[in-house]
Amino acid sequence: MKILIIGAKGFIGTHCVEYFSRKHEVWQCDIVVDYTTPNYLLLDATNANYEEIFSTTHFDVCINCSGAASVPDSIKHPQRDFNLNTFTVFKQLDSIRTQAPLCKYVHISSAAVYGNPIGLPIKENHALTPISPYGRHKKMGEDVVEEFYTQFGLKTCSIRVFSAYGLGLKKQLFWDLYQKQKTTNKVALFGTGKESRDFIYITDLVQAIGCVVQKADFKGEAINIANGEELTIEKVSTCFYKLLNNNVNVSFDGEERKGDPINWVADNSKLQQLGYKQKTSIEEGLLNYVKWLKEQE
Repeated sequence: MKILIIGAKGFIGTHCVEYFSRKHEVWQCDIVVDYTTPNYLLLDATNANYEEIFSTTHFDVCINCSGAASVPDSIKHPQRDFNLNTFTVFKQLDSIRTQAPLCKYVHISSAAVYGNPIGLPIKENHALTPISPYGRHKKMGEDVVEEFYTQFGLKTCSIRVFSAYGLGLKKQLFWDLYQKQKTTNKVALFGTGKESRDFIYITDLVQAIGCVVQKADFKGEAINIANGEELTIEKVSTCFYKLLNNNVNVSFDGEERKGDPINWVADNSKLQQLGYKQKTSIEEGLLNYVKWLKEQE
């Protein structure tokens, strides 16, 4: 297959390039200037021309790894977040509609569309009640993905990624934990520590995307991308510092951070039906991440 990865220079995008390049012809697309990588398409950051991309080269699959990925930033800059997570999705799909209607489209969405769920584990048919601009804009992006299937017959799919982590990620919980311990052995975090997430290591995530590309229906549906394992922030923080071999005391201030849900764990049965199997435990994944962090020093 010939696969286009938009947002190829980002965290998920770079790992997708590595994974899919093993068996397929991969083209990369991003706003980062790169004069050396073959099959690389440079986007104008202010006015991306997707029609030119899809009219020039035939692609079997397009994986959209682009977009903003920060709840706090979406609160500070909601218009920017809307443009990157909703409007850009529309532009990409409208270009596929006119230039490459047979191209499959995988949109990377987020579990943030669920907000604080009505129950656990979270199934794809649960109510979507996002509590941040980021979550709302991701939901709107999913609506666009479904629209282009129902109205125009495009082969589309949204994947709701839960808490992804791994080599190359320089933000979010484990990156913050590493940065904080550099200056103190008493680290304070938001919340109570009983908040929970469903973590998925980056190589498992791209394996899951591979399952979606190969076996999903592409009828505008949404699929949870997670391991179905609920882990508290207190537990994973303690595990992280143990692997780092640092005697750090972690405390929680009891304050909720605006836009953050309380408890998450996915029902990933739909993903398992596509052939996904977890390969990396949280302990192994964190150990790999710790080794990478130390190498960056």
